Amino acid sequence: MLKSYLNQKAIEAGCDEAGRGCLAGPVCAAAVIMPSDYSNPLLNDSKKMSSQNRILLRKEIEKVALDYAVVFVDNHTIDDINILQASILAMHNALDKLKIRPEHILVDGNKFNLYSNTPHTCIVKGDGKFVSIAAASVLAKTYRDDFMLGLHQRFAKYKWNKNKGYPTIEHRNAIAEFGITSYHRRSFQLINTQMGMEFITDK
Repeated sequence: MLKSYLNQKAIEAGCDEAGRGCLAGPVCAAAVIMPSDYSNPLLNDSKKMSSQNRILLRKEIEKVALDYAVVFVDNHTIDDINILQASILAMHNALDKLKIRPEHILVDGNKFNLYSNTPHTCIVKGDGKFVSIAAASVLAKTYRDDFMLGLHQRFAKYKWNKNKGYPTIEHRNAIAEFGITSYHRRSFQLINTQMGMEFITDK
């Protein structure tokens, strides 16, 4: 069973991101404040859930959450400031969008920057331990997947409908054959060498 809270006396927001390890597309972060009595046996780390259950849980989370926000940070910003800082920026921006001000922040992982002097706790694998982080992981994952499915309509060669921008062999082979798009992260190791790559956004 996931824990409902770390600090029972505080309004807690859970934060998580999706897409950190991808070669293309944005990183997506969510911040969620859940009711302290909420539980659902299907809720877990979004990576351990089926796509169907993630969709079901997303609808429920958006209905029952006291507050939530989802934010994207694009690949150009990722290239400019690095993926760790872009992930933290996305979580900060999601917290900015909350109407309810959290008194404590639960963050999945082990790195975070102080947000608005609000106490926070980093929890490794927190999306499999706390309700609010798990809910954030579901929202971040599903929103980002939807974004990559939309891009697939324009860039079908990269099979983003299947790999969502992650570094599969199929994705790397497509980069080697067709080059990169304006959605690829140029600071990442896309193939063995990036020499001679061309943007193909209009193809």
